[in-house]
Amino acid sequence: MRYISTRGEMAAQGFCDVLLEGLAPDGGLAVPESVPHISESTLESWRSLSYPELAAEVLGYFVTDIEPDVLKPMTARAYEGSKFRSETIVSLRPLADSISLLGLSEGPTLAFKDMAMQFLGEAFPHVLAARSTTLNILGATSGDTGSAAEYAMRSKTGLAVFMLSPYGRMSAFQRAQMYSLKDENIHNIAVRGVFDEAQDIVKALSGDLAFKERYRLGAVNSINWARIAAQIVYYFWGWLRATDLDVCSVSFTVPTGNFGNILSGHYARQMGLPISRLVLATNENNVLEEFFTTGIYRPRTPAHTHVTSSPSMDISRASNFERFVFDLVGRDADRVRKLWHQLATEGMFDLSDKLDVLSKQYGFVAGHSTHSNRLGTIRRVFDQLGVLIDPHTADGVRVARDFVEPGTPMLVLETALPAKFTDTIQESIGRPAPLPPGLEDLESREQKVTVLPCDVASVRDYIVEHAKV
Repeated sequence: MRYISTRGEMAAQGFCDVLLEGLAPDGGLAVPESVPHISESTLESWRSLSYPELAAEVLGYFVTDIEPDVLKPMTARAYEGSKFRSETIVSLRPLADSISLLGLSEGPTLAFKDMAMQFLGEAFPHVLAARSTTLNILGATSGDTGSAAEYAMRSKTGLAVFMLSPYGRMSAFQRAQMYSLKDENIHNIAVRGVFDEAQDIVKALSGDLAFKERYRLGAVNSINWARIAAQIVYYFWGWLRATDLDVCSVSFTVPTGNFGNILSGHYARQMGLPISRLVLATNENNVLEEFFTTGIYRPRTPAHTHVTSSPSMDISRASNFERFVFDLVGRDADRVRKLWHQLATEGMFDLSDKLDVLSKQYGFVAGHSTHSNRLGTIRRVFDQLGVLIDPHTADGVRVARDFVEPGTPMLVLETALPAKFTDTIQESIGRPAPLPPGLEDLESREQKVTVLPCDVASVRDYIVEHAKV
């Protein structure tokens, strides 16, 4: 398997190369030269596999420059049972009306980001050791990516993590998870701006090729293809557990901010997994819903990005969207470059001529949820079923109800445990979310964070002073 850029100006590379590269040198994102197809017989043969075994099989199609006898122990370590609160790693819990929760939040930081990040935590050290080099990971987080990356990379040899977060815009639990880490290779930077601005700083520094090479910058945000590849696994896992001889097609609803999670579902569908619908659920920052219903992509400015009670989705410019647009325009890199130039100069682009393709060929539909919607959904699911869900998952459950098809299971991807957003849980059900064992004192632990202005120069100077070189 070789990888090319959505902008068309990167020589084809192997998995290990794009793992360390992050953002492509031409400013685009790495995508497979071709998407592998999984036969029906192969799919059926995977039903008895454990999650680590399934991960090795699915990732084996994308990670062809790591030998299978190395990859299998790698996924076994990444998805080792003691790290997760579920014996199966990913659970499937029925709710009602053909809707089930795909439990992706049983890992070390209680969020779905652990599912990919634990694999990266094994892949990075392996490749760095093989190449006798170091890496400085630069990322931005709206809440969960940061802690998942830091817990996976803490104290790893040859790695340093510089994680930008929007000052004052994450929950207290999310801040405590990140800022309470004391490992020397972990650097938390809170910038005085919104997530999109923090993400712009990451892109600017990653796009400075001389700086990137000098300080060996890498990425763990979902601009890194390895994140997308690792997330494909749980779509296969969910399908294998929701189907039988009478049911062969499944729909997935995905709470969506940066478009990485649902993009993995898009690739799973392209690989031949029988997915009927990919339901994109947004909050009040519904730029992507607008695109999938009108064909017009018009990101909002930071000043017009709403602060909501599902904060990890408070994103107006989704980094992974470019990968999907690359497919949507027939993998035409020249067209992608022109669209992103138009986006930079005019603030929007129009692909309304592709609306039929979005739904009929790719299975995408979309909806959004509001603060009152998510409070009501959390309360209703808890009162009726005794299941407590977080605000982002509530957005997914709320939107999923509008797209259920008779005879087709609807799997809502759980994005985090409710303990991470206890203020919203308190507002909804009148009591705080219970804390998992061992984390009762998390928010009272001493925290270490550097607050910086939201500009490229300030972050650049900090990296120069603290990077592993």
